[in-house]
Amino acid sequence: MRADNTAPLISAARKRHELTRSKAIRALRELERAGTPVKFETVARAAGVSRSWLYAQSDIRAEIERLRDTTQRAPSPPIPAAQRASGASLLRRLAEASQRNQQLAEENARLRRQLAHALGDQRTAAQTAGRRQPSASRHAALR
Repeated sequence: MRADNTAPLISAARKRHELTRSKAIRALRELERAGTPVKFETVARAAGVSRSWLYAQSDIRAEIERLRDTTQRAPSPPIPAAQRASGASLLRRLAEASQRNQQLAEENARLRRQLAHALGDQRTAAQTAGRRQPSASRHAALR
């Protein structure tokens, strides 16, 4: 006759169930704290459980539904047709932005050239100043 080993199996199943519940609740709280929209899919993914398991847990399901309803953003009202940008307006704005981009690129190139010239002049001046140094001072600096 076999020994009755159902008690350890039942105990292990209960522990696994409680561990899974705690993971789901922890994931639910972390999503809520982070401001992430709470949905069954996001909670299931964060907790590593199935959505069907979440639906089967009445208290967890109720909390997800409550948070989903409170965190769900109200849809913004549609923009009236008179206030929407026309295709021609959008194209004009794009052309102006491209033109401004070109102007800024040209200005950057001009400023880079000026900087290169200024650094070259500064280097030349430093080299020229080094040549004007009296020979006695140069020899003293070499010692």
